[in-house]
Amino acid sequence: MPALIISALALLFILWLLGKPYLLERKRSKIRRRPFPTAWRNILQLRVPYVRAMPVDLQLQLKQHIAVFVAEKAFIGCDGLKITDEMRVTIAALACLLILNRPARYYPGLRQILVYPGSFVVNREHIDGIGVAHHARQVLAGESWSEGQVILSWYDTLAGAAVPDDGQNVVIHEFAHQLDQETGRANGAPRLRQRAHYKRWSKVLGAEFNALQARTVQDETSLFSDYGATDPAEFFAVISEVFFEQPQRMASEHPALYHELTEFYRLDPLTW
Repeated sequence: MPALIISALALLFILWLLGKPYLLERKRSKIRRRPFPTAWRNILQLRVPYVRAMPVDLQLQLKQHIAVFVAEKAFIGCDGLKITDEMRVTIAALACLLILNRPARYYPGLRQILVYPGSFVVNREHIDGIGVAHHARQVLAGESWSEGQVILSWYDTLAGAAVPDDGQNVVIHEFAHQLDQETGRANGAPRLRQRAHYKRWSKVLGAEFNALQARTVQDETSLFSDYGATDPAEFFAVISEVFFEQPQRMASEHPALYHELTEFYRLDPLTW
């Protein structure tokens, strides 16, 4: 008898696991069908200039993604900051730019967005080549953790969104890291559509990363921030910012790299 009960419970658990994705998508479909709040539409117009230039079908898709994102993710104010719909919608809109035309997984590993009023301080420990630990304090505008959190400065979020063509946007940067972290530790190689694509991705991005490092060492100007020369993960996040904010220059100066990102993001901002 106990064996039958255990078997029945195991079967129920398996059925629950199989039905969970269906139930989740059913719930999301209901959210996407709801009318987009007028107040939220006004926030988009005010805070996210990208939306004004986007094709109507992408605008609709973005609004649907925003609704799901806001419903599923917890926004937590830090240092006394009170979370408002303006913060939720602005951050969600910028985060959801990166998942347009892609399978709508909504950053499955992400649970919380922590929002500070301005830049925040983190303590870092670094072990040098001889095993000595060094402690340092860093002032940051954003950070992405693989443990399910993104941390953002609201001041820097607004500043990045207000100027949509300067190649700098902290939300795009940190959520590019989230996409990268879906395959494990961020390493500049996010999940691509086909395994065969990684060879070309590695070749193109590797060459561009090495070129940026060389220009940085020689103190030469570049379309990409020197921060992108830190490591491949930061390079991917930096070029994602430029892809959405300066597509004309990127397509002109780095056509192969631009092509790789159009394939990855399944978007071509040049047509907006």
